[in-house]
Amino acid sequence: MIVLIPAYEPGRHLIDLVRRLTHHTVVVVDDGSGPGYAGTFTQVQELGAQVLTVPSNRGKGHALRVGFSHIHDHYPGRDVVCADSDGQHRPEDIEAVADRVTTSGAAMVLGCRRFTGPVPARSRLGNTVTRTLFCAVTGRKLTDTQTGLRAYPARMLPWLGQVDGDRFEYEQRLLLRATREGLPIAEVEIATIYLRHNASSHFRPVRDSLRIYRPLLAFSLSSMLAFALDTVALLALVTLTGNVALSAIGARLISATVNYRINRRYVFGTRGSALRYVLLAVTLLAVNVVLLEVLTSVTGSVLAAKLVAEAALFAANYLVQRIIIFPALMPAATPVLPVAPVVTTGHEPR
Repeated sequence: MIVLIPAYEPGRHLIDLVRRLTHHTVVVVDDGSGPGYAGTFTQVQELGAQVLTVPSNRGKGHALRVGFSHIHDHYPGRDVVCADSDGQHRPEDIEAVADRVTTSGAAMVLGCRRFTGPVPARSRLGNTVTRTLFCAVTGRKLTDTQTGLRAYPARMLPWLGQVDGDRFEYEQRLLLRATREGLPIAEVEIATIYLRHNASSHFRPVRDSLRIYRPLLAFSLSSMLAFALDTVALLALVTLTGNVALSAIGARLISATVNYRINRRYVFGTRGSALRYVLLAVTLLAVNVVLLEVLTSVTGSVLAAKLVAEAALFAANYLVQRIIIFPALMPAATPVLPVAPVVTTGHEPR
């Protein structure tokens, strides 16, 4: 097993963790911490870890890919466990996750916190929101979508190098892509540890949250625009024709055309299948018409019926577009992305 630890401006916790993992090969990626932290990384080297130095801070996702590429090239066939440098992950939890990846056959193993005991409010809320949105978007329930303790079998290293994202959004994208491709994900319960209310975390609540939630936020904005256009057209056509069903069809033709163009260019970033989108639009339209007719008769309001119907179809619409209509473009081969960090080695790792 190889333990990969990305570190940016680390404290004593990194040294303590490496000291307790000397019976494993440890690779630490210094994500541009600067000269002020050279002493910390020197001590890590003296304990037997190998340190890869990125010249400037690029983010956790980039640091992880640097590590994956190095491990793929220098330690072929070795499984990898990723751990954080801030003292949140105990050696026994790292061991447990490593053991599970060798026995489960999963594409990744997550060390999942139960968030019991004293947990910073932003961490508890952030994980709850992310977990809920992840389940709504993918239909898959995971206990902890923000955990940094993850294990991957050696066969997954080329795949890990394909996924984009330089900062905290990288790990979220790994989960989204694994779910989209139907890869098995296992979970192991670990301790929930926050030292000094997670003061050492470099997570930027607003900017990094936007990075993590960007795909869903972009889809939501696109859907809101299509909904507004669809609603205005529906109300106008109902006023002109008095026919709810025909008005819904006309309004949907207008909004679906605009929505397809926006999603293709700005949300999913792939050309997508126009035919599949048409089939989805027709299916959703049929369901939408039925719901509108039923809900309008129940509520007596076309607008109220429209709001309820659209809310009910939102998640299904996203899933079908993300998985079937606008799937991520897959390269023909699976090479690890090339990286060129400055490598500084203390003792040869065991």
